[in-house]
Amino acid sequence: MTTPLLLILVAALAFLATHVAYEWLAKRLLIVSGAEYLILGVLLGPQVTGLFTPAAIEAFQPIAILGIGWMGITAALPLRLQRLVRIPAVHYRLALVEAIATLALVTAGAVSALHVAFEVDVAMALAPALCLGAIAVASTPAGLDVAYGDQRNDSRRRAPVLLQIEVANGMDAFLSVLAFGIMIAMMHVAAPVMIRALTTTEWVVVTLGIGAVGGTLFHLFLGNERSPDRLFISLGGAVILTSGAAAYLNLSPTLAAFVMGVILVNSLRHTGPVEEVLRGAERPLYYVLLLLAGASWAPASNVVWWLVIIHYVVLRTLAKLWGTGIVTWLNGAQSEVGLDWGRALIGQGRLTIALALDYSRRGLPYGDVIFTCAAVSVVFTEFFAARFVRSVAAPLVAPLETLSATTEAVVGTVTETMTHAIPGFLRQERGESRPDSESRSDSHSIAHSVSHSDSPSDDGAR
Repeated sequence: MTTPLLLILVAALAFLATHVAYEWLAKRLLIVSGAEYLILGVLLGPQVTGLFTPAAIEAFQPIAILGIGWMGITAALPLRLQRLVRIPAVHYRLALVEAIATLALVTAGAVSALHVAFEVDVAMALAPALCLGAIAVASTPAGLDVAYGDQRNDSRRRAPVLLQIEVANGMDAFLSVLAFGIMIAMMHVAAPVMIRALTTTEWVVVTLGIGAVGGTLFHLFLGNERSPDRLFISLGGAVILTSGAAAYLNLSPTLAAFVMGVILVNSLRHTGPVEEVLRGAERPLYYVLLLLAGASWAPASNVVWWLVIIHYVVLRTLAKLWGTGIVTWLNGAQSEVGLDWGRALIGQGRLTIALALDYSRRGLPYGDVIFTCAAVSVVFTEFFAARFVRSVAAPLVAPLETLSATTEAVVGTVTETMTHAIPGFLRQERGESRPDSESRSDSHSIAHSVSHSDSPSDDGAR
């Protein structure tokens, strides 16, 4: 099959998956779909049917870079400073400790697993282990969206436990993208044409500068655009420019696009159209990434691989569950958010796949092992991400929903009673004007009295 036909096939699968499977499964079964397309990619790839040849997968690399960058810029959308400053500090404290604990625990476990499984020095295993730890920090926000609706349209999202989960998802994305970007800069191979090899700090600054330039240019030239079609084309071009420049320099496209997203959501006066376009294209591109990731996936049955995978899954789960419980108890916040909210962070999804695919395509050490760890985690956790969130939040949100329903019923009853007791209550409360005939009569009376009071005859009589 030729590359153009494969491109049409991928686009059709992404469209059907987005508009049919995702909505149907989410509404009826409370399931986050997506991982099945990773398996579909494996079936279409060289490992099984060979429909996707290695040459075709290589030809799709620009689309993969676009998808990786798109996952990065959408991860930055919740970081609008105007809203972040209104969130209590305790939520940030809990989320930050949870993210750092996950990064530290998974990295330590991965170092020991790589050291034992592949018999390498600890120093050699440290950099890949840190990348795996950064990938482990990421959690999918799709479970929260499916279980309790979009944050912008559903008032239930203001409950403390849901706010804590939302803040933790944002903090996980921030720390994951930042740590992964720094590690990619640290493992950067110097180009032979350069006079002097840049340091890690300089490469990180270059990555941040690419994102800052991309966001600034979009703000200056396209910040006032409102048309969805024009925004989609311009945003696509801006993400391609930013992530492509980072990928060309062997830097992290996710971090560069993330910085661009932070600038957009904090500099634009009206961010709604931009967010709608970015979120609308996020899921189709995620499915394309899953198909390409599955097609390029080369798992092995080697037992030492499973040692690393088991370390990753077990330690990450323990960090999410026990780390959140301990830090919540130490801060005395269990009455508001409970001790089990870390269970809602077990699910992994789009950002995990983007980072793992970005690592494996570079040919860095243990790329297949690290990608397999991330893929296995997505396959076994994303399906149930919404159910994890619901199991944690339902006991705490249900009393608030009951209180809200009771309050609305009482207000309705009081309003109805006042309406019957005082006929004009509702009309006065809503500021309704009186009938036109009555108003005209009053105006005529006022004008008549004014004209009589201003007439010379009246002044003379007085």
